[in-house]
Amino acid sequence: GPAHAKLMLVGEQPGDQEDLAGRPFVGPAGRLLDRALAEAGVDRGTVYLTNAVKHFKNEPRGKKRLHKRPNRYETEVCKVWIDKEISLVRPVLILALGVTAAQSLTGRWSIVLSRERGRVLELPGGHRGMVTIHPSALLRMPDKAARRAGFATLVADLKAAGRLAEA
Repeated sequence: GPAHAKLMLVGEQPGDQEDLAGRPFVGPAGRLLDRALAEAGVDRGTVYLTNAVKHFKNEPRGKKRLHKRPNRYETEVCKVWIDKEISLVRPVLILALGVTAAQSLTGRWSIVLSRERGRVLELPGGHRGMVTIHPSALLRMPDKAARRAGFATLVADLKAAGRLAEA
């Protein structure tokens, strides 16, 4: 994204397609995020996209590489890079996509997404942040109604983040 974007989105880690492409949010979760950004009226070209963990932790299964959630150690080891990105970009608002990103950004390891979601948080270093659902979580939801509700939540949070970043 732009070097001095007002809004920074931080995901968990690259997925399989992101790892291969060397860019964040280009796979299925990225396509869903693109739809949500468009619906929220936020231009993806104005947003800085990154991940809290810089490597793709996975488990090989035949020809596939299946996602494995990074642990606390891996998240903490990668903290130096996300901190450097934040210091270079200096966004007005940082939106954590999912629990792992929220843990990395807040330094708190007992994040409950449903309690933190949508609220403005003071992050270490004096930055403002918010927490929302990760688009990949929507892909794993069991039924259509839950996916629709989750998508609406993501769009609402992206709208709020976009407004706050521009204010």
